[in-house]
Amino acid sequence: MLPASKEQILIIDDEANLRRVLSAQLGREGYDVHTAEDGEKGLALLREHHIDLVITDLRMPKVDGMEVLRQALVIDPNLPVVILTAHGTVDNAVEALKTGAFDYITKPFDQNEVKAIVRKALRTRNLAAAEYSADVTGPADGEVRYGIIGESKPIQEVYSIIERVADTPTTVLITGESGTGKELVARALHENSSRRDKPFIRVNCAAIPKDLMESELFGYERGAFTGAVSSKPGRFELATTGTLFLDEIGEISVEMQVKLLRVLQESEFERVGGIKTIRVDVRLVASTNRDLRKEIERGAFREDLFYRLNVVPIHLPSLRDRREDIPRLVLHFIAKFNNRLHKSVESIDKDALDRLNVHGWPGNIRELENVIERAVLFCDGPRIRVVDLPPEVRGVSATSTPVPPVAIESAAGSDGLKEQVKAARTRIERELIVRALEQTSYNVTHAARMLKISRKGLQLKMKELGLRDREEKADA
Repeated sequence: MLPASKEQILIIDDEANLRRVLSAQLGREGYDVHTAEDGEKGLALLREHHIDLVITDLRMPKVDGMEVLRQALVIDPNLPVVILTAHGTVDNAVEALKTGAFDYITKPFDQNEVKAIVRKALRTRNLAAAEYSADVTGPADGEVRYGIIGESKPIQEVYSIIERVADTPTTVLITGESGTGKELVARALHENSSRRDKPFIRVNCAAIPKDLMESELFGYERGAFTGAVSSKPGRFELATTGTLFLDEIGEISVEMQVKLLRVLQESEFERVGGIKTIRVDVRLVASTNRDLRKEIERGAFREDLFYRLNVVPIHLPSLRDRREDIPRLVLHFIAKFNNRLHKSVESIDKDALDRLNVHGWPGNIRELENVIERAVLFCDGPRIRVVDLPPEVRGVSATSTPVPPVAIESAAGSDGLKEQVKAARTRIERELIVRALEQTSYNVTHAARMLKISRKGLQLKMKELGLRDREEKADA
């Protein structure tokens, strides 16, 4: 199989010593680290590599941290960007958070704080990969409302609720499986309200350790705990006058639910370690893929909090329940990946579309998006064919009877079959790598980014598969 890639972090700062210190620390933690001395070079590296996290200084020559943030979010809307700031520019860092930065670190920084923020940011990104939140940036064959593609009856019902409640302060609870577009609906509620020009702050509750949730939401005062070297506002403060989106709210502890209930009832709280009461004006939108009524029955979720959140419920249908929207979604994703991958795919064959229509889609729209990205990448003609689809989509329908695990284990016991499986896997890996190289004019860096593995990992796999001559051609 293609090698598992280390998560890649880009550090942008004009202080060479700081770059060395951070690079060494994060390297010891097992990350691949890239560094740049200014924003211009940092953005160039961001376009060249598959970066999972950016850490950037605010004040730099040529391109400052705020511009890096804006352009990074255009390149990858789900990319976490952490701001480095001196004590005197904390206000600018807070403004960066409201613009879309994930978090900020104050210089001189505590190494444990850096470690915790990096882990939290990467976990948030990984969890976001399971949720569909891609913006609609181009036309699609069919109706597009609130950035959502679809004309099926379940989606029409979602449109109707958004239209009625968007421009109100009412709390909304969005439910549905992972990959159905909960964040997309949360953003639609915000952007179609009178708060649209105010902050939209998102917190993935599943990514925050339970013992840090209170300080994440409500902030903390200097000295409140070990590592609290300065005061820091929480997400409620950052979202005041705007919208706070608590994703996967079913993950927070019962103890934290009590404190959240108080904020919803009274619109006030105190920072951790503080005594001053802070009042906020926040429109709350929450989401979960859990059945909160069942969580209440087993004592994992407070009933009073549930009713505070469930003022207006919006349930998002799975892709299985809105199959008539698949053709429009496919055309949208083809257009999106034509632009990103510099391809010119026009459409999809009926046989291939039929396979998509019968697939089970456990990953919902996010899974469909990934399938079409792969299909566009490997499509050699004007239309996606069945052969361009991944094996699990083109060969197994949603209604097929699965092979029992015992039968699989029994078959795997055959040495001959093991060798056949190994040979088939090698052929697929070789095909993936060769096509990626061809699509990028044999540029190893670009091919690695397309395959979402490190350049070193790709070089090792090319050596193993006897493709070093292609690497030499790429580096020539």
